[in-house]
Amino acid sequence: MAHPKRKQSTTRRDKRRTHDKATAPQLMECKNCGAAVIYHRVCPECGHYRGELAIEAKEA
Repeated sequence: MAHPKRKQSTTRRDKRRTHDKATAPQLMECKNCGAAVIYHRVCPECGHYRGELAIEAKEA
């Protein structure tokens, strides 16, 4: 197994880690009920996807 000859500087380490951050999911408004929905997902409130009923929504 290879071993580094020198310690990697914190600047170099941090430059590598610049893309390792969490991003908030993109939300859109459901066209049927108006609830906030993640893109390309079925609406958890009404069960619609792209204007059509995809699954039956659970009754509370």
